[in-house]
Amino acid sequence: MPRIALYAGSFDPVTNGHLDVVRQATHLADRLVLAIGVHPGKTPLFPPKERLAMLEETCGPIARKAKCKLICTTFSDLVVTAAQREKATILIRGLRDGTDFDYEMQMAGMNGVMATDVQTVFLPASPEVRPITATLVRQIAGMGGDVSEFVPASVAARLKKKFAPNKS
Repeated sequence: MPRIALYAGSFDPVTNGHLDVVRQATHLADRLVLAIGVHPGKTPLFPPKERLAMLEETCGPIARKAKCKLICTTFSDLVVTAAQREKATILIRGLRDGTDFDYEMQMAGMNGVMATDVQTVFLPASPEVRPITATLVRQIAGMGGDVSEFVPASVAARLKKKFAPNKS
């Protein structure tokens, strides 16, 4: 039976922290599903289609190197529902610090009650990517800062284009 894991997030944008978690997760599963949460009440910087493209271009090579099948998708319901739909038995969650741990433990407990067949696995972020958040990356890029240390080169280019001043 193949080991299927689901790693959910907004991925708005994909960061080096996300890649770190993906790199670890590809060694735990035969198939890794990267699931972008799409919520009508939120206005992301990048539309879902573009975030899917970013995930495929940045995480595809990582998965291929680990011989792990990669699926990129979107969902607008509960994470455990998305996991069950994808036949995933593992939910991957990245942890940067104790604050993440406390929140993720609560979520894992609730998810465990709703879907007893899905186990949450916490993957600690590597020290060099611990401070990176997509929110901070968006803020830095939006103010004209250099985010090349925090995101893959292709994502940095997309951010630069997104925040380029309009030339009239």
